[in-house]
Amino acid sequence: MSSDVQFLHLIADASFPVKIIMLILALMLVTAIFLIWKKTISIKLAKYRVNQFEKLFWSGADINQLATDAVKKGKNCSDLEKVFLSGFQEFSRLRSYHNYDPEFIVSSVKNAMFAETQREETIVQKFLPWLATIGSVAPYIGLLGTVIGVMNSFSALGTVKQVTLAQVAPGISEALVATAIGLLAAIPAVMAYNKFSNDINNLMTRYDS
Repeated sequence: MSSDVQFLHLIADASFPVKIIMLILALMLVTAIFLIWKKTISIKLAKYRVNQFEKLFWSGADINQLATDAVKKGKNCSDLEKVFLSGFQEFSRLRSYHNYDPEFIVSSVKNAMFAETQREETIVQKFLPWLATIGSVAPYIGLLGTVIGVMNSFSALGTVKQVTLAQVAPGISEALVATAIGLLAAIPAVMAYNKFSNDINNLMTRYDS
Protein backbone atom coordinates (compact mmCIF):
# COMPACT_ATOMS: atom_id res chain seq x y z
CA MET A 1 0.00 0.00 0.00
CA SER A 2 1.44 3.40 -0.95
CA SER A 3 2.05 6.15 1.58
CA ASP A 4 -0.70 8.31 0.00
CA VAL A 5 -3.26 5.53 0.43
CA GLN A 6 -2.13 4.97 4.02
CA PHE A 7 -2.44 8.69 4.75
CA LEU A 8 -5.99 8.82 3.35
CA HIS A 9 -6.84 5.65 5.27
CA LEU A 10 -5.69 7.27 8.54
CA ILE A 11 -7.87 10.32 7.85
CA ALA A 12 -10.88 8.15 7.01
CA ASP A 13 -10.51 6.12 10.19
CA ALA A 14 -10.16 9.14 12.48
CA SER A 15 -12.92 9.97 14.94
CA PHE A 16 -15.56 12.58 14.05
CA PRO A 17 -14.12 15.41 16.23
CA VAL A 18 -10.65 14.81 14.76
CA LYS A 19 -12.11 14.85 11.25
CA ILE A 20 -13.71 18.23 11.97
CA ILE A 21 -10.35 19.57 13.18
CA MET A 22 -8.64 18.17 10.07
CA LEU A 23 -11.26 19.88 7.90
CA ILE A 24 -10.62 23.21 9.64
CA LEU A 25 -6.88 22.78 9.14
CA ALA A 26 -7.38 21.86 5.48
CA LEU A 27 -9.41 25.05 4.99
CA MET A 28 -6.66 27.04 6.70
CA LEU A 29 -4.08 25.44 4.40
CA VAL A 30 -6.10 26.30 1.29
CA THR A 31 -6.62 29.86 2.58
CA ALA A 32 -2.89 30.25 3.25
CA ILE A 33 -1.99 29.04 -0.24
CA PHE A 34 -4.51 31.42 -1.82
CA LEU A 35 -3.28 34.40 0.23
CA ILE A 36 0.36 33.60 -0.55
CA TRP A 37 -0.43 33.50 -4.26
CA LYS A 38 -2.46 36.72 -4.06
CA LYS A 39 0.12 38.66 -2.04
CA THR A 40 3.00 37.45 -4.21
CA ILE A 41 1.33 38.88 -7.30
CA SER A 42 0.27 42.15 -5.64
CA ILE A 43 3.70 42.85 -4.13
CA LYS A 44 5.51 42.03 -7.38
CA LEU A 45 3.16 44.40 -9.20
CA ALA A 46 3.73 47.10 -6.58
CA LYS A 47 7.53 46.74 -6.95
CA TYR A 48 7.29 46.95 -10.73
CA ARG A 49 5.14 50.08 -10.64
CA VAL A 50 7.43 51.71 -8.07
CA ASN A 51 10.45 51.00 -10.28
CA GLN A 52 8.69 52.48 -13.30
CA PHE A 53 7.66 55.67 -11.51
CA GLU A 54 11.05 56.14 -9.83
CA LYS A 55 12.83 55.90 -13.19
CA LEU A 56 10.43 58.41 -14.69
CA PHE A 57 10.59 60.79 -11.71
CA TRP A 58 14.39 60.85 -11.42
CA SER A 59 14.88 61.08 -15.19
CA GLY A 60 14.09 64.77 -15.00
CA ALA A 61 10.52 64.54 -16.25
CA ASP A 62 8.30 67.59 -15.82
CA ILE A 63 6.69 67.35 -12.37
CA ASN A 64 3.54 69.14 -13.50
CA GLN A 65 3.11 66.60 -16.28
CA LEU A 66 3.65 63.73 -13.86
CA ALA A 67 0.92 65.13 -11.63
CA THR A 68 -1.42 65.61 -14.60
CA ASP A 69 -0.84 62.03 -15.74
CA ALA A 70 -1.46 60.72 -12.21
CA VAL A 71 -4.75 62.61 -12.00
CA LYS A 72 -5.83 61.19 -15.38
CA LYS A 73 -5.09 57.66 -14.21
CA GLY A 74 -7.30 58.13 -11.16
CA LYS A 75 -7.58 54.88 -9.19
CA ASN A 76 -5.22 53.18 -11.64
CA CYS A 77 -2.15 55.18 -10.63
CA SER A 78 0.47 53.39 -8.57
CA ASP A 79 0.88 53.68 -4.81
CA LEU A 80 4.00 55.82 -5.16
CA GLU A 81 2.24 58.10 -7.64
CA LYS A 82 -0.49 58.67 -5.05
CA VAL A 83 2.13 59.64 -2.48
CA PHE A 84 3.75 62.03 -4.95
CA LEU A 85 0.40 63.47 -6.03
CA SER A 86 -0.72 64.10 -2.45
CA GLY A 87 2.43 66.16 -1.81
CA PHE A 88 2.25 67.97 -5.14
CA GLN A 89 -1.39 68.95 -4.66
CA GLU A 90 -0.73 70.18 -1.13
CA PHE A 91 2.21 72.25 -2.37
CA SER A 92 0.17 73.68 -5.25
CA ARG A 93 -2.61 74.63 -2.86
CA LEU A 94 -0.39 76.34 -0.28
CA ARG A 95 2.04 78.18 -2.56
CA SER A 96 -0.79 80.44 -3.77
CA TYR A 97 -0.86 81.94 -0.25
CA HIS A 98 2.10 84.32 -0.35
CA ASN A 99 1.95 85.02 3.38
CA TYR A 100 2.74 81.36 4.24
CA ASP A 101 6.22 80.63 5.47
CA PRO A 102 8.18 78.25 3.18
CA GLU A 103 9.02 76.01 6.13
CA PHE A 104 5.32 75.68 6.92
CA ILE A 105 4.58 74.72 3.30
CA VAL A 106 7.33 72.09 3.29
CA SER A 107 6.08 70.70 6.60
CA SER A 108 2.50 70.51 5.32
CA VAL A 109 3.64 68.76 2.14
CA LYS A 110 5.58 66.20 4.19
CA ASN A 111 2.57 65.58 6.40
CA ALA A 112 0.30 65.07 3.39
CA MET A 113 2.74 62.59 1.84
CA PHE A 114 3.21 60.80 5.15
CA ALA A 115 -0.56 60.42 5.58
CA GLU A 116 -0.88 58.98 2.07
CA THR A 117 2.04 56.62 2.74
CA GLN A 118 0.25 55.34 5.84
CA ARG A 119 -2.91 54.73 3.82
CA GLU A 120 -1.00 52.84 1.15
CA GLU A 121 0.79 50.79 3.79
CA THR A 122 -2.56 49.77 5.27
CA ILE A 123 -3.75 48.67 1.83
CA VAL A 124 -0.60 46.72 0.93
CA GLN A 125 -0.70 44.93 4.31
CA LYS A 126 -4.26 43.73 3.70
CA PHE A 127 -4.75 40.02 4.54
CA LEU A 128 -1.21 39.80 5.97
CA PRO A 129 -2.54 39.31 9.54
CA TRP A 130 -4.44 36.28 8.27
CA LEU A 131 -1.18 34.55 7.41
CA ALA A 132 0.17 35.42 10.85
CA THR A 133 -2.96 33.98 12.48
CA ILE A 134 -2.77 30.76 10.47
CA GLY A 135 0.92 30.41 11.22
CA SER A 136 0.44 30.81 14.95
CA VAL A 137 -2.88 29.01 15.48
CA ALA A 138 -2.73 26.03 13.09
CA PRO A 139 -0.14 24.02 15.09
CA TYR A 140 -2.24 24.31 18.26
CA ILE A 141 -5.41 23.25 16.48
CA GLY A 142 -3.50 20.29 15.08
CA LEU A 143 -2.21 19.48 18.55
CA LEU A 144 -5.78 19.60 19.86
CA GLY A 145 -6.78 17.03 17.26
CA THR A 146 -3.84 14.85 18.26
CA VAL A 147 -4.78 15.03 21.95
CA ILE A 148 -8.39 14.09 21.20
CA GLY A 149 -7.24 11.23 18.96
CA VAL A 150 -4.84 9.89 21.59
CA MET A 151 -7.53 10.11 24.29
CA ASN A 152 -9.95 8.19 22.08
CA SER A 153 -7.32 5.53 21.37
CA PHE A 154 -6.54 4.94 25.02
CA SER A 155 -10.21 5.02 26.00
CA ALA A 156 -10.90 2.25 23.51
CA LEU A 157 -8.16 0.16 25.13
CA GLY A 158 -9.74 0.43 28.56
CA THR A 159 -11.55 -2.87 28.23
CA VAL A 160 -8.56 -4.73 26.78
CA LYS A 161 -6.69 -6.91 29.28
CA GLN A 162 -3.38 -6.95 27.45
CA VAL A 163 -2.34 -3.90 25.42
CA THR A 164 0.13 -4.38 22.59
CA LEU A 165 1.91 -1.89 20.33
CA ALA A 166 -0.12 -3.16 17.39
CA GLN A 167 -3.30 -2.07 19.16
CA VAL A 168 -2.04 1.39 20.10
CA ALA A 169 -0.06 2.32 16.97
CA PRO A 170 -2.98 2.80 14.51
CA GLY A 171 -4.85 5.16 16.84
CA ILE A 172 -1.73 7.19 17.60
CA SER A 173 -0.91 7.43 13.89
CA GLU A 174 -4.41 8.74 13.13
CA ALA A 175 -4.06 11.32 15.88
CA LEU A 176 -0.68 12.55 14.66
CA VAL A 177 -2.11 13.26 11.22
CA ALA A 178 -3.87 16.31 12.67
CA THR A 179 -0.55 17.71 13.91
CA ALA A 180 1.01 17.04 10.52
CA ILE A 181 -1.74 18.95 8.70
CA GLY A 182 -1.46 21.79 11.21
CA LEU A 183 2.26 22.11 10.58
CA LEU A 184 1.69 21.84 6.84
CA ALA A 185 -0.56 24.90 7.05
CA ALA A 186 1.56 26.84 9.55
CA ILE A 187 5.06 26.53 8.05
CA PRO A 188 4.39 28.13 4.63
CA ALA A 189 2.16 30.75 6.28
CA VAL A 190 4.92 31.84 8.67
CA MET A 191 7.60 31.82 5.95
CA ALA A 192 5.38 33.84 3.60
CA TYR A 193 4.43 36.30 6.36
CA ASN A 194 8.08 37.01 7.14
CA LYS A 195 8.97 37.46 3.47
CA PHE A 196 6.00 39.70 2.73
CA SER A 197 6.67 41.79 5.84
CA ASN A 198 10.25 42.36 4.68
CA ASP A 199 9.11 43.21 1.14
CA ILE A 200 6.52 45.67 2.46
CA ASN A 201 9.08 47.33 4.75
CA ASN A 202 11.37 47.78 1.75
CA LEU A 203 8.50 49.30 -0.23
CA MET A 204 7.67 51.69 2.61
CA THR A 205 11.30 52.77 2.79
CA ARG A 206 11.18 53.63 -0.90
CA TYR A 207 7.89 55.49 -0.41
CA ASP A 208 9.49 57.52 2.39
CA SER A 209 12.47 58.31 0.17
